[in-house]
Amino acid sequence: MRFILEDIHKSFKKHQVLKGADMTFESGHIIGLLGRNGAGKTTLFQILNGELPFDSGSFYIEEGGQRRPVQEGDIGLVYSENILPDFLTGYEFIKFYLDIHRGKESMDPEPFLDQMEFSQEDRHKLIKAYSHGMKTKLSMLTLLIAAPPIMLLDEPLTSLDVVMSEMIKTILRTMQKDHIIILSTHMMDLAKNLCDEIVLLHNGRLKGVEDMGQEDFDAYILQALREKEDA
Repeated sequence: MRFILEDIHKSFKKHQVLKGADMTFESGHIIGLLGRNGAGKTTLFQILNGELPFDSGSFYIEEGGQRRPVQEGDIGLVYSENILPDFLTGYEFIKFYLDIHRGKESMDPEPFLDQMEFSQEDRHKLIKAYSHGMKTKLSMLTLLIAAPPIMLLDEPLTSLDVVMSEMIKTILRTMQKDHIIILSTHMMDLAKNLCDEIVLLHNGRLKGVEDMGQEDFDAYILQALREKEDA
C-alpha cells in the first residue's frame, strides 16, 4: 500500500501554510515528520484526516497498482491535545469504543487497559480526572483498537513517562508491517531511534531525508529547518 500526497495547498487568509506538499509513504514504514513550531504539521494531519478543508491538491491510496480515494476508517489520528469524553470512565470509554469498532465480537476492555498499565482504580475514574499522560495512553489505545492502515500521531510520546514511552514504541514497531505510521515530533532522538524515514515540513513543502546515518545528521536537520524560503 502507498499513501500519495500531491501538491497540497492550504492558506489561512493571507498566510500560506502548505505550498504544494508532495510525498509518497509506503506501508511497513514508520515515518518521522519534523518541522519547526507553526510549520503546519498539525494542519497537514487535520487535512489528511478529513477534518480541515484544503485549497488544492489531492491525496489517495494506491493498492496493487490501482489508486483509490481515502475512505472512512483508512486513517486514524491521535492529537497531542487529547479530545475525550470527560463524563465517562476510562473503562466505559474503551468498552464503548470496542462496541463501535469490533461490533458483535463484544470484547472485554480489561486486556486492552492492562496493556496500557491502567490500574484498577484509574480505569474506573472519570476521564476528566486523568492526567495528560493518562489521556494520551487512552487515545493511543483507541488507535490500536481501530488499527487503521494509516496512523497519524501528533507528538504522541511527549507526556508519557520513560517506561510507557518505550512500550508504545514497541507496540508501534510490531504494527508497522501492515500499516503506514507517520508521527510528528520535535524530538530528533526519537525520530532517529524509532523511525525508518524522516520527512521535513519546511516552508510549506515536504522533503525526505535520504541519509539518516550521516555523522552530522543533527546538524543537517537543523540547517535544513533554518533555510530561508528563497534558498
